[in-house]
Amino acid sequence: MKGIVSQSVKEVLQSLVDDGLVQADKIGSSNFFWSFPSQRGAMVQTRLKAAKDNEAAQTAQLQEVQGAIEAEKAARPESLERTTALAQLAASKQELESLEKELTQYGACDPAKIDQKRRAVVLAKEAAIRWTDNYAVLLSHFTRQYGVDADEIRKYLGVSDDYEDIC
Repeated sequence: MKGIVSQSVKEVLQSLVDDGLVQADKIGSSNFFWSFPSQRGAMVQTRLKAAKDNEAAQTAQLQEVQGAIEAEKAARPESLERTTALAQLAASKQELESLEKELTQYGACDPAKIDQKRRAVVLAKEAAIRWTDNYAVLLSHFTRQYGVDADEIRKYLGVSDDYEDIC
């Protein structure tokens, strides 16, 4: 009566229900909506308590990790042997990285890639043998079963006369 569209009221009410600011329940064939002032405060208090609990857990975990770091530092005191071993480790890592870069430059000669290509060749040859066998079976079937000339089948399939069996 006042120029408010009922659909807009439904949309606003549904958005309030989705946000948790208004509660809804269907009783019988009617929908009831309500909101209590203390309910919003209780929701905020619950979220605050959850955040504080999370903060306490994170703080405890941080202290635990810092304690573990201090314990590991105490277990590994700085010494000349340790310093030289760390320097040697860093040099070895650097050498490993340079060797891996050099290996990638020789990618075509990489033994793993060569082995992979050999396996691919074997698989391709097996597949070629299988298909040539299939072709031979098909050709013999049509020539025996239907009495069709082998040259006609070759012409229909587009197989040239110089076709050879792979062995």
